[in-house]
Amino acid sequence: MTQPVAAIILAAGQGTRMKSDMHKVLHPIAGRPMLHHLLGSVAKLAPAETVVVVGAGREQIEASLAGSAVKFAVQAEQLGTGHAVQQAEAALAGFDGDVLILYGDVPLVSDGTMARMIARLHAQDAPAAVVLGFRPADPAAYGRIVADADGGITKMVEYKDASAEERTVDLCNSGLMAVRAADLFGLLGRVKNENAAGEYYLPDIVMLAAADSRTSAVIETDAWEVAGVNSRAELAGVEAAWQRQRRGEMMAAGVTLIAPDTVWFAHDTAIGRDVVIEPYVFFGPGVTIAEQAVIHGFSHIEGATIGQGAEVGPYARLRPGAVMGKKSKVGNFVEMKKAVLGPGAKANHLTYLGDADVGAGANIGAGTITCNYDGFFKYRTEIGAGAFIGSNSALVAPVKIGENAIVAAGSVVTKDVAADSLALVRPPQEEKAGWAKRFRAAMMARKAASQS
Repeated sequence: MTQPVAAIILAAGQGTRMKSDMHKVLHPIAGRPMLHHLLGSVAKLAPAETVVVVGAGREQIEASLAGSAVKFAVQAEQLGTGHAVQQAEAALAGFDGDVLILYGDVPLVSDGTMARMIARLHAQDAPAAVVLGFRPADPAAYGRIVADADGGITKMVEYKDASAEERTVDLCNSGLMAVRAADLFGLLGRVKNENAAGEYYLPDIVMLAAADSRTSAVIETDAWEVAGVNSRAELAGVEAAWQRQRRGEMMAAGVTLIAPDTVWFAHDTAIGRDVVIEPYVFFGPGVTIAEQAVIHGFSHIEGATIGQGAEVGPYARLRPGAVMGKKSKVGNFVEMKKAVLGPGAKANHLTYLGDADVGAGANIGAGTITCNYDGFFKYRTEIGAGAFIGSNSALVAPVKIGENAIVAAGSVVTKDVAADSLALVRPPQEEKAGWAKRFRAAMMARKAASQS
């Protein structure tokens, strides 16, 4: 692409079918607002300008993009897609290049598809506009594209205005376009609203260009890539499409997914080769997993870094700030938060490690918790390399357990423990001979008397 590129993203609709106080385009796909997905793809083209057309709920969108280089244009009245694009004219004053027209609620279109649209705009036949088409299983009420064998568009028509014969065409209009800036706003200025909906349709610029003896072209993509979101059900459908795509990418990159459909990735999940992921694992944002790690089933992981050869779960929860060193292990019903587990260290079951540093090779017994919160402030626990923490121990932070120290089972540790020491914090065991027998006899007699 030798010409500069600008992107106009339409996000002015009210999204009433979402039944939400959150703006439609800010609903997340894989833990990331759908508008941000689209902007991420646009950014790969290094656009000279990006303009988001806002309307209802604009404050939410503007706050979401605060600090970015995005420009905003306001569509005060929703009078159709052509009218929406017109609102970006002032923001692109002086821009001379190619313009991509995208939709904030169509988040999965890739930078590769955008690049194909721009490339087609500069093909030898120099079309006035390039339209992105698709062939859905059910064309439903989509606008139709009538095109020749070479992709030249002979007619574009909205479903409401299409004839019965035109409605049999299965090539549909996604709404996405590429147009030269020198052509776009001049054509838009000629668009009329003489149609069934009384709106100014963006696709009308294709037929206006045809009236000037200029052809336009269509290129095609898969239906999932241009799926739009207007309801919670459609949001779930787009999420599912994104997940299917990412699972395929992960497996192609060398990750084993034993039951792919049960694994849920975030937009930024990064996984190394030869990692094995068992069924029913959920990744929130911010997870990085090194090579050869194993993630057992029913684990929930977000904001965590998992080292080479580490083992997680089953039924483990890693929260933001959890770091697992090489060949470390957390087992079933273990939770970590802002905690570092050193290389080879283990917490095999029923443990909470919060605000903690665990040294290499340390072993954390079942039922151990780091008591990191006093109701007002958080404190850290430090466990030295090679230390052994006995089962059902409570480490009351701030506290340090020295290297190779042993904390006896059932201890409540409130003071630092020196390296190589044994900490035994529990009352001495006392035994009263015959007490249990006498107690049972007395209780049985009492129960019998109450029933007589």
